[in-house]
Amino acid sequence: MKEKAYFHLPGLFEFYELYRMFLPLFREHREYFYDWCEIGSIYGAPADCIWGGGRAGFGENDPEEVLELMQEYGISARLTFSNSLLRQEHLSDRKCNALCRLFERNREPQNGVIIYSELLLEYLKEQYPGLYFVSSTTKVLTDFTQFEEEIRRKDFRYVVPDFRLNKAFDKLNTLSQAEKDKVEFLCNECCWFGCRDRKACYETVSRKNLGENCPEHHCKAPDGARGYLFSKAMENPGFIGINDIRDIYLPMGFSNLKIEGRGLGSALILEFLLYYMTRPEYQIHVREKIYLDSMLDLF
Repeated sequence: MKEKAYFHLPGLFEFYELYRMFLPLFREHREYFYDWCEIGSIYGAPADCIWGGGRAGFGENDPEEVLELMQEYGISARLTFSNSLLRQEHLSDRKCNALCRLFERNREPQNGVIIYSELLLEYLKEQYPGLYFVSSTTKVLTDFTQFEEEIRRKDFRYVVPDFRLNKAFDKLNTLSQAEKDKVEFLCNECCWFGCRDRKACYETVSRKNLGENCPEHHCKAPDGARGYLFSKAMENPGFIGINDIRDIYLPMGFSNLKIEGRGLGSALILEFLLYYMTRPEYQIHVREKIYLDSMLDLF
């Protein structure tokens, strides 16, 4: 039985301004938030990072300012460097190396890298041993045996399986507690549960981050053209809601939960923070502190 859930939140660079307002609330008004939740990390990548993957980063904030905010609140910062198509010549990229040097500098809390490429992993282990590593969900680990093998690798502190393993409870319960501590579930995926093109979609993002001229990936899923809807994510068979966390995952011994959303808007990220972390009776207080006032006019 775990008593705390640790959320790994999206938008380290992309939603810096939102977190600059939210984190003081989380510290100063802890009564607004569930006592069983904490922030495990915030992840992301700035714009124009060729090592980036999963989503194209768009954050423009100064990395030193971003890291300073995380250190002020004692939160681990993760670089999303999950490009799956890196080659040897990409390892010398100045911007990505500079970010790793900066993030490695501070060891308390320790910062990490979300990663796909074995080539990049070996390079970072040698060059920046002060960082920890997270096996990316972009590997699309849907086979439980492969997932177990990934968990047992000493390279990774955490492993994010494909969301379609979220409810494989019989198999998940066979893991040792040490193995459960390494599992980080993706809670709010909106992707079609039957999708067979997930890897191809991520590869398109990797090519774009490398600056390659490539065709767009067109989602073939039912209602794929509608984009991300949180209401649709809630209907996904792999969705993990707050009742699931409290009643199933924590009692089973799992405590790490990832919220996706780097490619979305800050209003939707706030909805995730409200739903997953904020007591219902205080959600209006958080909205008022962040953006809602008597003069707000939407229409």
